[in-house]
Amino acid sequence: MSIVARILMIFFSYVLACLAGAALVTFGILALDWNSLSQAGLLSAAVIIIIIVAATVMGVVGALPTALIVVIAEAFAWRSVLFYAAAGGALALALSYGFGLPGGIDDIVQPAVYLAQERQLLAASGIAGGLVYWLFAGRRAGSWK
Repeated sequence: MSIVARILMIFFSYVLACLAGAALVTFGILALDWNSLSQAGLLSAAVIIIIIVAATVMGVVGALPTALIVVIAEAFAWRSVLFYAAAGGALALALSYGFGLPGGIDDIVQPAVYLAQERQLLAASGIAGGLVYWLFAGRRAGSWK
């Protein structure tokens, strides 16, 4: 596989991973009020738009740290599904804490219970994104060598 094809596969897999993570977060948040949303008929276009917007935000926010993880995994040809799941979960959890920088999610005054649930949901979305990335690109990491 040429290096250009590999880079395109990595980019395509990253987009799919962002969509999977955004879908998990969207359905996790909407699950609390699923019955009233389905009765109102809002589950078709609105959910798809929310997933696309959330995937865009996740993709932009996580692009640089994810690129670092992908470069390291490609350089060392790490192909373990556990590596990608753990890296995705750890990255999403670290981003939810805002890396300790001012302006992160900790600066917003919310009850601790809701923050814990949001962070669990974000960590789960990172794991799902890591698994989807592994499915499309991570299984062949380092194959360009």
